[in-house]
Amino acid sequence: MAVSLKKGQKVDLTKTNPGLTKLYAGLGWDTNQYDGGAAFDLDAAAFLLGADGKAVSESDFIFYNNLKHASGSVIHLGDNLTGEGEGDDEEISVDLNLVPASIQKIAFTVTINEAQERGQNFGQVSNAYIRLVNENTKEELIRYDLAEDYSVETAVVVAELYRNGAEWKFNAIGAGYAGGLSALCGSFGISV
Repeated sequence: MAVSLKKGQKVDLTKTNPGLTKLYAGLGWDTNQYDGGAAFDLDAAAFLLGADGKAVSESDFIFYNNLKHASGSVIHLGDNLTGEGEGDDEEISVDLNLVPASIQKIAFTVTINEAQERGQNFGQVSNAYIRLVNENTKEELIRYDLAEDYSVETAVVVAELYRNGAEWKFNAIGAGYAGGLSALCGSFGISV
């Protein structure tokens, strides 16, 4: 049975799931009724971060235009342009054994593509979540449902995996950013 978290909660991932090496983060959302005339295109991404909380280079930003980290440890499984349908809207695969030793955190984020131009924000999004699934058994291990009302935010750091000694832990973050992708990238040390 999956562990369900609230904002700010942390949980052991590998300690409570011995032998876990391959997993994927499934991110999902729905959009509320909206009469702005433009479709919503939400994009999931992962930032591989050093001990200082910053990416070493742009190649540590895994998203629809850079689907695979050079180490093979993090792979974006494709861009869903509409978010329609049931289940996960976008998925990011992680092989914990391949994560370079210099990477201390993997932050999972969601942004709204062209949010400012389309007059969109996360206040118009509902039922957003992240879930971690054991890739081998397909068992859902952890789930975090975002319950906050992000009325002006156009980017959200949903959660992160982080090293704690030899183990990996999961942190439910739910931190919103105004300023979209550029503000989010800037916070992780990447200029766009």
